Amino acid sequence: MELGAGSVSVNKAHFDEKSIGGMPLDEHDPLYLEAYRKSVRNPVQFWEEQAHLLNWDRPWQQVLDVSNPPFTKWYVGGYLNACYNAIDRHILAGRGSKVALIHDSPLTGTVREVTYQELYDEIVLLAGGLAKMGVVKGDRVVIYMPLIPETIIAMLAIVRLGAIHSVVFGGFAARELCSRIEHVEPKLVIASNVGVEPGKVVPYLDILHSAIQMSRWKPPQKNIIFMRDQISQNILNDETDVNWSNVLAMANPKQPIACVPIEANDPLYILYTSGTTDKPKGVLRTIGGHLVALMYTLRHIYGIQPGDTWWAASDMGWVVGHSYICYGPLCLGATSVMYEGKPDRTPDPGQYFRIIDQYKVCSIFSVPTSFRVIRRADPEISYGRQYSMKSLRAIFIAGEHCDYETKMWIEKTFKVPVLNHWWQTETGSAVTATCLGFQQNLRPPTYSTGLPLMGYDIRILKPDGTEAQAMELGRIALKLPLPPGNMATLYKNDELFRKLYFQRFPGHYDTMDAGYKDELGYVFVTARDDDVINVAGHRLSTSSLEDAVLRHPDVVDVAVFGVPEATKGQVPLCLYIPVENCKKTDAKLSTEIIKLIRDVVGPIAAFRLITSVNNLPRTRSGKTMRKAMADFARNEKVILPATIDDATVFTEIRRALQHLGYAMSAPDPIVAKLLD
Repeated sequence: MELGAGSVSVNKAHFDEKSIGGMPLDEHDPLYLEAYRKSVRNPVQFWEEQAHLLNWDRPWQQVLDVSNPPFTKWYVGGYLNACYNAIDRHILAGRGSKVALIHDSPLTGTVREVTYQELYDEIVLLAGGLAKMGVVKGDRVVIYMPLIPETIIAMLAIVRLGAIHSVVFGGFAARELCSRIEHVEPKLVIASNVGVEPGKVVPYLDILHSAIQMSRWKPPQKNIIFMRDQISQNILNDETDVNWSNVLAMANPKQPIACVPIEANDPLYILYTSGTTDKPKGVLRTIGGHLVALMYTLRHIYGIQPGDTWWAASDMGWVVGHSYICYGPLCLGATSVMYEGKPDRTPDPGQYFRIIDQYKVCSIFSVPTSFRVIRRADPEISYGRQYSMKSLRAIFIAGEHCDYETKMWIEKTFKVPVLNHWWQTETGSAVTATCLGFQQNLRPPTYSTGLPLMGYDIRILKPDGTEAQAMELGRIALKLPLPPGNMATLYKNDELFRKLYFQRFPGHYDTMDAGYKDELGYVFVTARDDDVINVAGHRLSTSSLEDAVLRHPDVVDVAVFGVPEATKGQVPLCLYIPVENCKKTDAKLSTEIIKLIRDVVGPIAAFRLITSVNNLPRTRSGKTMRKAMADFARNEKVILPATIDDATVFTEIRRALQHLGYAMSAPDPIVAKLLD
């Protein structure tokens, strides 16, 4: 099997006798270093070996094709099916009775354990019904459902036919759902009649009807509606909707529909980025490289083996859900937990502890915000103390910066290593991490996101494109070719794909994140590059300032961003959330924080603009919207992404900023309604 057109170049300076990619040979696990060296210097051989983790209908003819950069292709000419690798092969291996999914829903008071055989039985019926409705290879299907097993059943039934799914986060308003329907142009939509949030029922069916009514694209087939009758008993419109159970009945159970093999570089799904700054973009992921990367990372990063119970505390509307609730654990043959609840109020802050103990979870993946919420609600762990954490090996965090105080609290509370790692919707899995599958140091340097993952040649670049020195802040870029699993392009927009990610640093993928490497090769992601503040010519990372603020015992959360200042150009502005029942006045606590910053960072930070708030604006995936607040403070028009969790927070943000002399004439933020 040949490399094919194109070639892979290697910077010899990154691979000398004493170091690999800036990592000293005598400081790291030799097995990790050898695997990393091989993955970057000989990616064809390395990734060909990993491809055998999957079952292929037809072997590949070329492992890697880089003839048309930046469009990298892996396993060219190889054919496989995602549903077969996630479900069928486990049934054929006699593991059908193994639990595949645990759906734990304190919101509905139900627990369901679904075996691989039960998943298979439902998937083949739904796939058969979809086929009867005309869904074929290459068609797109939008899924608008909550975090329930039927969402994964729908995903796998679609890809069983060789079709492409686009999951929209359940509960998005009609306008956001409409924009995705218009962009994807699906043959049909699969939805639930309702979703559940604390204290309310979300009318998915009504939202779907409104979205399609306003959409320029009308799906040619009826909507398939899964009825959660125990929550709400809707009456379906026979002209527009068909009941899920009726679609299952269309299939012939005696002739289960076979998996359709698709080429490794054909689309698996389209997923829209959460976007803290811009309007959403449709990330198109292909099947072959993605499934290989997920199998590899589950074993080597998270230390998960077939039969283990694993919990990615996310949702199917985000990339974490696709990668590590659905495809990764199911392809591996593990048990995946689906938790339909909140960290603190469904019904109490002990739920994370209960889930880990009850299902003997080995590793968990979550955002730091979830643990901050638990800490804020129950700092003494009065609810969680009754549960055993003996099964737990590690907690992995990503999605946003994790401050030192929160990390230490999690480790003390859960009594396992807390391992920060870094990735993006675009990459599909981690770029840097501390890996349980290698003998790596489980106490990496504070704030580090770990070491490079296999295949990632990470460079820290200055604005002129030259490489930064160790400990020097710059833009994080990934040298081409990117390893398997990264997005193939932006759906319907190859030109934006080239311009947005590859134009600034030719030959590299621009992560748009700022960071640096230390002398041992550890990577530190400090912020989105937009979040670096330039104070009188000194570049300060928002995350470093936030870390310092969070050292104060009376602060539970914080956001720091830059605002204009006549003399220094920019100065930091800090909005913080005090702990529950804080006895200190805002003025006293703010004064203490200012002194803390002077002691920790120094007067260079010019840190004087500070006040408390009750909430901070975040996307639904937990990312703090610093740029939106910074623009708002400058009286600029702010267009919020559709993925904002609660846009009404900006009413309080306005009051806080005006108290400090900013946002005096800022127009009300607008929630984005349309895609590019």
